[in-house]
Formats: sequence, C-alpha cells, structure tokens
Amino acid sequence: MPFQLSPGVAVVEKDFSSIVPAVSSSVGAFAGSFSWGPVMQPVTVSSENVLVKQFGGPNDSNFQSFFSAANFLSYANNLLLVRADSTLSKNAVAVPTGGLSGLVITNAGTGYSSTSAAPSVTVSAPQITGGVQAVVSVTLTGGAITAVAISNGGSGYVTAPTVSIVSSGGGSGATFTVGLTAGAVTSVTVDNGGSGYKGTVTASFTTGNAIAGAVTVASSSIATATIVTAGSGYSSVPTVTVANPPSGTLAVLTPTLASAGVKIKNSENYLDTYANGAGVVGEFAAKYPGTQGNSISVAYCDSSTWSTWEYKAEFDSAPSTSTYAASVGGTNDEIHLVITDRTGVWTGTPGTVLEKFPFVSKASDAKKPDGTGNHYRNVVNTLSSYVWWMDYPQTNTDWGTTAVSKAFSNMISTGDYDLSGGVDDFTMTDGQQQSAYQLFANAELYDVSLLIAGKASSTNAAYIADIAQSRADCVAFVSPVNAVTGEVIIGNTSTETAAIIAFRNAMNTIHSYAVMDSGFKYQYDRYNDKYRYVTLNADTAGLCARTDYTNDPWWSPGGYNRGQIKNVVRLAHNPDKTSRDLLYKAGINPVVSFPGQGVVLYGDKTMQTKPSAFDRINVRRLFIVVEKAIATAAKFQLFEFNDSFTRAQFKNLVEPFLRDVQGRRGIVDFRVKCDDTNNTGEVIDRNEFIADIFIKPNRSINYITLNFVAARSSANFTEIGG
Repeated sequence: MPFQLSPGVAVVEKDFSSIVPAVSSSVGAFAGSFSWGPVMQPVTVSSENVLVKQFGGPNDSNFQSFFSAANFLSYANNLLLVRADSTLSKNAVAVPTGGLSGLVITNAGTGYSSTSAAPSVTVSAPQITGGVQAVVSVTLTGGAITAVAISNGGSGYVTAPTVSIVSSGGGSGATFTVGLTAGAVTSVTVDNGGSGYKGTVTASFTTGNAIAGAVTVASSSIATATIVTAGSGYSSVPTVTVANPPSGTLAVLTPTLASAGVKIKNSENYLDTYANGAGVVGEFAAKYPGTQGNSISVAYCDSSTWSTWEYKAEFDSAPSTSTYAASVGGTNDEIHLVITDRTGVWTGTPGTVLEKFPFVSKASDAKKPDGTGNHYRNVVNTLSSYVWWMDYPQTNTDWGTTAVSKAFSNMISTGDYDLSGGVDDFTMTDGQQQSAYQLFANAELYDVSLLIAGKASSTNAAYIADIAQSRADCVAFVSPVNAVTGEVIIGNTSTETAAIIAFRNAMNTIHSYAVMDSGFKYQYDRYNDKYRYVTLNADTAGLCARTDYTNDPWWSPGGYNRGQIKNVVRLAHNPDKTSRDLLYKAGINPVVSFPGQGVVLYGDKTMQTKPSAFDRINVRRLFIVVEKAIATAAKFQLFEFNDSFTRAQFKNLVEPFLRDVQGRRGIVDFRVKCDDTNNTGEVIDRNEFIADIFIKPNRSINYITLNFVAARSSANFTEIGG
C-alpha cells in the first residue's frame, strides 16, 4: 500500500483469485513430406480438408506423410504440421522478359536487389532480349594471368561466350576446376596433360546462360577457375574446350547440369531477388515449391489495357487513379490482378479464378481509405496463397515509386503469365527429417503434447523420442519399419515379431516419453483409389487425443472402450497371443484385429525399461498434465517473498486442483508440502522456493484373473473362501 503524504483515499486492488489453469494435452505435432505449403514453418491444421488445401493431397511418394497427418486428424482437430525441406524441389516461375531459367532461393538478405548495382558484365557474346552488353576483363601480374572475370547483369546467353587467356609464362599441370551453385554446372575439371602453356589458351562455354567467376594462376600456370551463376544457370549442357599449344594435349569435357527452377522455402526467407544473382525483372514465382505451381497463371491490367483484357468481367469497373494518388497529385496508378488455375490442378476446372486483387496501386506508398497499404506488390505477397510478385516490370521503371506528382506509365500489353519449372522432391533424408522435428524442441515456442513420428528409421525414431524427453512435456509415438528395406513389416510369424523387437532394440530408447506400437495398417486412399500401408503411430497418438476429449489424459487409450483404430482394412502384422507376450515384454504395444470386435490398441506401455508407475501411458500423461499446469501457476510466485503467506497461498492454489484430478479418478491420494521444513533459512537465502508434491497415481488394469471354483452341493462358500 502506498504511503500518503497528505489526507486522501487510496484505492488498491488485491487479486487472490488465481487458480491452476487448464493446459492443452491433445495438440499433435508432425513433420513430413508434402507437395505444397510452407517449408520448415509450423502450421496449425484442424481437419483433413484443411490439410489438403494447405499442403496438397497424397501421391505414391508422400502418402506416408499425408496419411499420418490425416489419420491423427480423424481423432482430433489440432495438429501442428511442418513440411520438411528437400534437396531438389523448386518453385514454378513466370518470366515475362529476360532469360532467367531460375535458381534456388534459400534465405533473405543475399543476392542483388532491384535497386542496387548489377555485378560487372564481362562476356563477349550477344545476349537475349533484355540482356546487357558485356566485355572480358583480364588482369596480368608480372607477365602471368592472375584473374579473368566473367559475369553479367542477370540475363542468359544465346550464343557462346568465349574467354581467351594469353600467357607467356611456362608451367605444367594446368587445371580448371569449375564449381557452380544449384541450377547450373556442378563441376568441371580440365587437365592439360602435364605441359605448360606458351601460347593462347581458349576456354569456350557453349550454349550457356549467365555465368560469373574468376580464374586464378599459381606459379605461372593456370591453377583453378571458380564459376558461379549470376542471375541464372545454364539452359543446356555447356561444353568446355581447352586448347593447349604447342606441345600439350587437347582436353574436352562436357559437364552435367543440375535441375533448373527457383526454390523459395516460405515467407520468412522470401527474396525479391535471386541468391548470387542480379535483380529479377518482372518475375513471378509460386508461393511454395512443387509441381502444383505449374498450374498457376497470373494476369493483370491497367487503364490502358483494360478494354482488351479477358478477365474484365471479374471486376466492377476499369482501374484508374486511386483516391490516395489523386490526393498527392498522382495519376494512373491502379491495376487489377487475377490468379487462375490454368490446368485445373487446384479446383478440377481449368481456368478457374483462384484470387482477385482489384484496384491495387503501382505506388509504393499507396494506402486504402482505412490506412492499410495498397501497393500491388506488397498486397499480393502478403495476401496471396499462390504466388510471389518478385520484381517490377522492366519496361515500367516508375512502378514501385511514390505517388507524389507521378503520372505512372502504362503497360505495353496486358500481363498474362504462366508459371512453370516447379519441381517436386519427396525424398526426405534422415537429416532433413531431423531438422524438421528439431523445430519442436523449443517447448516455449511450440506447445505440443503428442509428437508423431510417422515413418522413421530407428535412428530418427530415437531422435524424435529424445526430443520428447528433453521437453519433458509431451510423448513421442513411433512405429517399427523393416531395418533392411525401411518399409512395412508384413506377416504374422515369429520372424515379423523378431523384426519389430529388433527395431525397438536399435532405438535404444529406455525412457517413458516414448510409445511404440506394432507396425502398419492397410487403408484406403480415396484420393488415388488404391490401398496403402501406413504406420500406426498417428492412430495411437490420435487415441490419446480422443481419450482427452471423452475422458481425461490420465485414462488409458488402449482396450475395447477407447482403443479402437479407425480406417483399417487389415494389419500388416496381426500378432497372436505368443507374439503379443513377446512384444509387450519388450515395451511394444500390440495392435490386434479381433474378429467381430475391430482393430484395437491392446496395450498401454511406454518405452521405459525400468519397472515403475511411469511405464504406463496414462501415468506418464497424468504427470505431464499435472506438472505443466502447476508449473504454469507457479510462475506467478516468482519474485514474491518466500514467507508463510506466499507458501500458504501456493498450497491453496495447488490443493483444489489436485482434489479435482482426484475426483476425476486421476490420482488416489496426494499431499502438498510447502512450509518452513523444506523452505529453510538456507533455501530462502539462496532466493529459492521449494514445494514437494506427493501423488499416488491411479493404475490401469492390464491383467485380469477370474477364479472359477466348483463346489459340492453341501459346501458352505465361506469355508472354501467365498
């Protein structure tokens, strides 16, 4: 209470209404391979329909990932999903002008922007439309070549650029080593056969696009040449020819090309320029990598091209001058833009309009009447689900400038551009899968409870399980795969049981934050009209989520009441009693098909090898919920005084919560100890606060014994134990 220096009334509120809050226990987390959507960026998905819309449907390469996510969502409605990165995937692009074939865009802050100076242009051959004339620059030191620079301003070549290197020095062992970024030549090594150069050495890069690089010389002989792309890769395979007069041998090598295309992972590392390249002119790119982007078309018009534009019926009136531009003396700044499904991949109907952006402005400072920005490029890049607008048209250099006293230039013709060059890559390496799951290691950033492994090797399954253990607030769910093929374990013999146990042993996981089932189920893929084998761990996690809704997290998800698996044609491995005994002893929960009774999760063990209460799923999840809830409430005791009042306040906070859990059959008994016996003077002097919470968890029934006793007619049941 404040001290008052003169008479008055001070009103002060005290809040003693704090409670232990409810915490989430049903949020799933999964990382996999998908055909669309942001890369390495967690996205919340609430249903299978949303999954298809945001990440695309299944195919023969990624169905394991898709159905792992979809199967969990058949039990619950909250999944945090990450599309893992892949090596070869590319975004579809549209190139209205220039000769760019595309590069990989990996992160923000690299490459040349549209407003900065282009790299030096040093090539002798003519270029395609929109290219920049170039020359060769050669640097000599002491009569020997020290550097040859080859680069350009962002456009591809039509004819072969030629670099002539003249050296009067001798030497031997001349070697060219050429290394390019993705989308161009990967490596070239040319050796002259051991003789020094005394005449003219010619290196011809035939049928190439833009290149840049330098040739360095050591000991009067050419040592290495490093070439990187500057705006685009090669459109076809270049031929490198090295002539070695007069006593050398001729070496000719044709290098291989990496795949073309652009790769933009997601909005957080979006670029309006290419990495290692010059500014992109009039370029569009699909929002995310994948061949689905090849179905996208972008069309736009301004006042000069409105009358002949094929999409004018989609808008109320022609673009003209916006209210904002008119207020600052600008004119002719509005454009209309549509994004269409050219081939029908997205909607099933070719030519369907996917998005419309009416009356957006060419002016960089444009605003709507409500004060929000209206610059067309920013509007599209912020709101579109399908494309990035990469840079401004080359022929309209005033687009993207401020509207003050600006009469914006007209388009030469309507803009109508088809995207192409998108590439799928569904090969998710172990390292890429681990990188995706590593995002979930941040417990403060991502509140998840059920970590779904999908199809993972024993190494990665253990990695995912260790993430759950390090967080200590979630459980990982894994399924065994064939150790040799990495595929489904099929059959009902002891061989299959041994293979499942071998996978479990290879994981070497011995803690209670992981749960393992017995393998795969066979289910129908309605998107492709075929049947697939899919891992069961998403279903096991889904059973836990559904149990949270129907009961509580501390109830077992197994058995006939709560353990029914959905969408099963048959099991890859349907363990019999002998197999179930072996699996359960190893900490593996059998999934069993009982005739007429469905497919059931027939166990509730964690992967903890030490016998204790925590070797059961319901106990592990009970403590996760209790610990998480009480820890959340305890944060508000930080920086308070460690005295009897604070300790009593904490006990009064926790005990009602535990009584509620007890009343809902989660625990048998409990005790909260928080007094001067465990908060001694030494503890207080160390600025610490200690509370000991003792809990007796309720246990699930795993084994039932029924004793049937036959008795004589004259027997008294009390005499024989009745």
